[in-house]
Amino acid sequence: MPASRHPALDIAPVIADALATGRPVVALESTLISHGLPAPRNVEVALAAEAAVRAEGAVPATIAVRDGRLLVGLSRTEIETLAAARDVVKASRHNLAAALGRPGWAGTTVSATMIAAHLAGIQVFATGGIGGVHRGGSASMDVSADLDELARTPVLVVCAGPKSILDVRLTLEVLETRGVPVLGLATDELPGFFSRSSGLQLQIRVETPAEAAALARRHWGLGLTTGIVVAVPVPEPAALPRAEADAAIDRAIAEAEAAGIHGPAATPWVLARVAELTDGRSIAANVALIEHDASVAARIAVALAENDTT
Repeated sequence: MPASRHPALDIAPVIADALATGRPVVALESTLISHGLPAPRNVEVALAAEAAVRAEGAVPATIAVRDGRLLVGLSRTEIETLAAARDVVKASRHNLAAALGRPGWAGTTVSATMIAAHLAGIQVFATGGIGGVHRGGSASMDVSADLDELARTPVLVVCAGPKSILDVRLTLEVLETRGVPVLGLATDELPGFFSRSSGLQLQIRVETPAEAAALARRHWGLGLTTGIVVAVPVPEPAALPRAEADAAIDRAIAEAEAAGIHGPAATPWVLARVAELTDGRSIAANVALIEHDASVAARIAVALAENDTT
């Protein structure tokens, strides 16, 4: 079924026109608006990410759920309405259909955004960080749906690596096992989200967004149907030293465990505590990397679109 006819999709006219004419489009998730950042910074960052995409010659498509519809391309008014909404569901693969069966808003996580992007025909998606294996996940089986989505949905995801509160080493192992290429953009080392390094070496390095686009085209041209991760270090002026970031994360996780905070509530609690322990510098890093990832994703989308027309 053509993407424009999928019964769950409402594709904004500007996005539909871009897709129909082969112009580059970049998908953006909406949980940073609904769950990731406090007001008014959530709206500011969402709009800045969209502006970064436009500045590189691509069209931004922020994705969310509203009243049983998958919206591909939110207006500014819709972004502001989502930011002010209450009782917003956090939609992932496991509950996306349920979110579409209820009134009101749902913010889309990495996995739900990838699903919607693929249905709409969008190849490139920018986010802050992907989910993965939580610390202790080998015993608890607390593993993000993002990893399975990357293993099955052919969308290129630009990020600053897995969220560093995770077991990043195991996350990288799972991605390799599931056949998901993880590319370091101008780096041999997996970025550490808040910091520029993680201590983990990557097997694939590309120097430019155009090289990432060429690799993606070869990967999908082989009939491989996994997603692709392009890992981009946080801009240096906003980066935290790795030792400082690791210490804050370790302390926040220990405090969460001591307080009995587990499951979906753990990640936002730990991130908020890390922000306190770093005097807000982790939030500044998060904001900087989201905008930077959007810019890089746009350049990759432009390169893919140029290849389509040559």
